[in-house]
Amino acid sequence: MRLEIGNKVAVIDADIRGVVTKINNEEVFVKDEDGMEYCFLRKELVKVEVDQNELSKYSDINNPMLKAKIQTKEKKKKTSFVKDKNEVVMEVDLHAEKLVKSTRGMDNYDILSLQINTAKHKLEYCISKRISKLVLIHGVGDGVLKTELQYLLNNYPVKYYDASYQKYGQGATEVYIFQSQ
Repeated sequence: MRLEIGNKVAVIDADIRGVVTKINNEEVFVKDEDGMEYCFLRKELVKVEVDQNELSKYSDINNPMLKAKIQTKEKKKKTSFVKDKNEVVMEVDLHAEKLVKSTRGMDNYDILSLQINTAKHKLEYCISKRISKLVLIHGVGDGVLKTELQYLLNNYPVKYYDASYQKYGQGATEVYIFQSQ
């Protein structure tokens, strides 16, 4: 397979797609749609000739296997809503393996940025949908993510505290979102 700068490629063992930006012997640099640049070996990539969206135009939408796949994909969610005493609570697991299929090629900074951006997105979603409680499951670890979350939460009209030890252990923060009338 001959790769050139500008080719669309996908990583074989990760859910990463992008465009080739630089080729250095066996190393190929790929920039994804979010602007992140990764380095892979040539043998870890496959050239994408036709976008999946283009292929989908010609697929049989009534195919039972396709319908089953779509239904199982819809069932998998990274966040869950829990009804707690007539109150809707959004739970978000910020563990990296829950957010992406593979953390291959990501360093600690990339993972932390992904986790913080996910938390910010979910918090803003809760504010816009008037959901009053959000539980961020971050784990115990060294406390870096928890510290960064506290820094993020200080910029919003919220009150936060450790979530129920009984339900989440020590690795979760519960956020109460003040709702303006």
